[in-house]
Amino acid sequence: MERIAGGSDSPARSPPPVHPLVAPLEYLLGKWRGEGEGGYPTINSFSYGEELVFSHSGKPVISYSQKTWKLASGEPMHAESGYWRPRPDGSIDVVIAQSTGLVEVQKGSYDAENKIVTLKSELVGNASKVKDITRVFTVTNGELSYVVQMATQLTSLQPHLKALLKKL
Repeated sequence: MERIAGGSDSPARSPPPVHPLVAPLEYLLGKWRGEGEGGYPTINSFSYGEELVFSHSGKPVISYSQKTWKLASGEPMHAESGYWRPRPDGSIDVVIAQSTGLVEVQKGSYDAENKIVTLKSELVGNASKVKDITRVFTVTNGELSYVVQMATQLTSLQPHLKALLKKL
């Protein structure tokens, strides 16, 4: 019996087949790493390293996890995880829990041909200041880019984060 590297007693398994509802977003599956920039009218600008992982279990859902770190020191900055549930009509439901305690429930759409996912918050929970969040993910020439915009009680929807990642 073949074993997974690292001494595990679990047998090595090939990934399950991609569920038909996940198939249009199969291009996202895997590990992505790169760098990003952040800022907002109420904070200083900053740069960060980032890793995103999109995975599946054969069910009609994509697991999502993200972590960032300071480029200079490698010190952890932010983490979030959740689930993306694509629908047959090109819509998508997303839930994300952030390490800060903030939770997002987002709805959006995907364009499989142009490799674009657009999300807008329906609910931002456990946030004293954040009112609205939008996210747009695009894959072009094998690179994943995204832009996050945010609105608070004091500001309208404004750019907050942007990054460019390469698949590992």
